[in-house]
Amino acid sequence: MSNAKSTVLQAATELFGDKDPAPVDRWVAVGCKQHSALAADGPEALRGLVTGLGEDFRYAGARGIADGDLVALHGTYHGFGPKPLVGFDIFRIDADGKPAEHWDALTPLVLDTVPGRSQTDGPTAVTETDRTDANRALVAEFAEKVLVGADYSVLTDYISTETYHQHNTDAADGLDGFGAAAAKWAEQGKNLVYRKVHRIVAEGEFVLTQSEGEFGVPVAYYDLFRVADGRIVEHWDVIAPVPAELPHGNGLF
Repeated sequence: MSNAKSTVLQAATELFGDKDPAPVDRWVAVGCKQHSALAADGPEALRGLVTGLGEDFRYAGARGIADGDLVALHGTYHGFGPKPLVGFDIFRIDADGKPAEHWDALTPLVLDTVPGRSQTDGPTAVTETDRTDANRALVAEFAEKVLVGADYSVLTDYISTETYHQHNTDAADGLDGFGAAAAKWAEQGKNLVYRKVHRIVAEGEFVLTQSEGEFGVPVAYYDLFRVADGRIVEHWDVIAPVPAELPHGNGLF
């Protein structure tokens, strides 16, 4: 496990597992820059967030990946509101080994999903670290050509035609399942429009893209892909509306 990933996991355990604000200064950079809709910049805002967590709050982590100075976590928050929230968090670690910047996206937990899978289940272990660069390059090209470029004629160059396990709550497995979901969304006035890919975090077979676009309204797209044998074989995501206001001036991206 990388030092960056270990730092983030330990900080998350102490702050959100133990719900103890005391370690904030030890784990978080003084000038920590926030992009979340939940907190303002700096350790003091995080300390206030942790202090305000209720007794029923807990975080169930599913997977984590580290790529250079970026660490991404995927899991479920219980107790932030009336419904559990599935979320992705991205942290940038500074030269001192402390989280210095944070992005996230949250969406309600859905129990009855079209593919029959949860929003977080599936493989979790990173086992193919030697494939990180190749998998990052594959997904980056897919994101630019298919997601941003909307060239669906090359879809099978990137996504497996044999195995494509889906965790989006509205889409069944396979390319046909995704196509049917996309058609349904379009009827509802929610076309999948990707404008820009802001970040890619890759480790082994897992590659996370953070993008902005529209889905009926302006949204943040967080898409996690699992790659096997040079093709995407599994997909998890969060599509989160861009808030009208944020508790900081840093933007969502």
